Amino acid sequence: MRPLRVLTWHVHGNYLWYLSQARHQFFLPTRTPGHGGYGGRGSTFPFGDNVIDVPAEDVRSGEFDCVLFQHRSHWERDQYELLSEEQRRLPRIFLQHDPPWEAPADERHWVDDPNMLLVHCTNFNAMMFDNGRTPTKVIDHGVIVPDHVRYTGEIDRGVVVVNHLKQRGRKVGADIFEHLRSEVPLDLVGMAAEDLGGIGEVSPPKLAEFVSRYRFFFNPIRYTSLGLAVLEAMMIGLPIVGIADCEIVTVIRNGENGYLETDPKNLIPHMQRLVADPGEARRLGEAARKYAMERFNIQRFARDWEQTIWEVAGDSIARPNRSAEQSVPQLAGA
Repeated sequence: MRPLRVLTWHVHGNYLWYLSQARHQFFLPTRTPGHGGYGGRGSTFPFGDNVIDVPAEDVRSGEFDCVLFQHRSHWERDQYELLSEEQRRLPRIFLQHDPPWEAPADERHWVDDPNMLLVHCTNFNAMMFDNGRTPTKVIDHGVIVPDHVRYTGEIDRGVVVVNHLKQRGRKVGADIFEHLRSEVPLDLVGMAAEDLGGIGEVSPPKLAEFVSRYRFFFNPIRYTSLGLAVLEAMMIGLPIVGIADCEIVTVIRNGENGYLETDPKNLIPHMQRLVADPGEARRLGEAARKYAMERFNIQRFARDWEQTIWEVAGDSIARPNRSAEQSVPQLAGA
């Protein structure tokens, strides 16, 4: 079976890198400047040959088997600017990365189409959205960390990885971070981390090695999907400390692979103990790594996406047979 040709956008770089491990071809529309999902492959991630840039103006003349939407604006606006009428009748999937932001538990998902598939990243997200008439499926995350990177924990501090923490405020736990770092040594990493006295941004491919030296990973976020940075930290063997909310409560078990609490102040003694006891931190981290490897391994994730795309778009290969290699050059920039 030839790889299917999937038109999608570069919305979340890490997720796209992991998605590209599936044995399909992913075509990314590009524009200059490359904002709003039009940055294409870029230079941050080592994408393989199955990730192909396509100038936005050439998308209409391309041949695809499936359209994978990842952002509301691409569904509500961009598809009408980019796609032909025939392309808009292709099999379609909407990948919903986040829980509902506007009205948790009451927000109706904007797709509401019985003829396409809505994929959620967590069961919590799927449960919180009113999915309307759209068939839904949950595909758990899968992550990759470099083979040589493992937990060392020699820095007796916790590490926090959140982009634009100060700007995004309470939802992502800016106040929780500021309160707890007055009690426990914590370093902040991410875009604009300097605004809160943090270290700054670390390139995603280098992040795992950077955080591996810390004693524990702290996730202060109140309301979110299940962060890839949390799972990557687990995969290299960091114990996780965080707020007990959303999907993370299905991942972290107190005293086994980390600690979660609904009252942030109750996390302080756990953090202080991990700072003082590297052996305990390593024990929890090893359990975190074992759990992550079982539930969030990239092989399972890639298989789930391969199967899902085939289930949705498999009928499209009944069109006149063309090998994937023959079809790629027909798109300018491919």
